[in-house]
Amino acid sequence: MTTDFQARRAVPSDAPEPARLRWAFKQEDHEGPRREPGPVGTGSGGRGRPVDRRAAGLGHRQAWVAEHAGTLHGHVCLHLVERVPEPYEDNTPFGYLTNFYVTADHRGRGLGARLPPALRAHAREQGLEVLIVRPSERSVPLCRRSGFEPSAEVLESRA
Repeated sequence: MTTDFQARRAVPSDAPEPARLRWAFKQEDHEGPRREPGPVGTGSGGRGRPVDRRAAGLGHRQAWVAEHAGTLHGHVCLHLVERVPEPYEDNTPFGYLTNFYVTADHRGRGLGARLPPALRAHAREQGLEVLIVRPSERSVPLCRRSGFEPSAEVLESRA
């Protein structure tokens, strides 16, 4: 079990590292030929990895990172979903967690388990009442251990 790490909100200077982790995350389960990433900030379409400043903690998308020995080994994105204002209901946004990833060499060591509690504490501080996640089959046990449970309140339809 890894104990000397930090789960924290990403800052703009972290932007290249979450981009690297996201590339690894998407490549890990991708079937077919792998592409090598271009330099950070060169564009999209498989030719590069744009730096998404919102993913670095600005705007409605907030990245949280897991750091060990000065290197980022995990991340999760919290997307704030705003509700349409109404006069008689709470208009507080809810949080959607996405892109939860821990590098293979740090899985099962407790690193990823620190991210959801940090996000929940932040969500409470911001007045959010609900966090939702659509986990991969592999991440369901971690999400369940972190307090996420199936809900009868969310329905989905394929477009």
